[in-house]
Amino acid sequence: MRSQVTEQLEVRVTEPSRLYELLDGAEAMLRQAAMPERYAGILVTRHEPGRYTLALSNTVPFGETREQILS
Repeated sequence: MRSQVTEQLEVRVTEPSRLYELLDGAEAMLRQAAMPERYAGILVTRHEPGRYTLALSNTVPFGETREQILS
């Protein structure tokens, strides 16, 4: 049984120079949440410029990060 963890984070970027810093931080938080049971990878979705969601996903192998762009 999985403990309750944060499975999705939203990142909004207003300073383009901080994009990778913010995405890396969110990815690290989700990777830590998935670590105990090694059950999911991370899916990064760009919804529009400056708005991203990062989510644990069973469709992504543990230890991997995949990206998709909706706009």
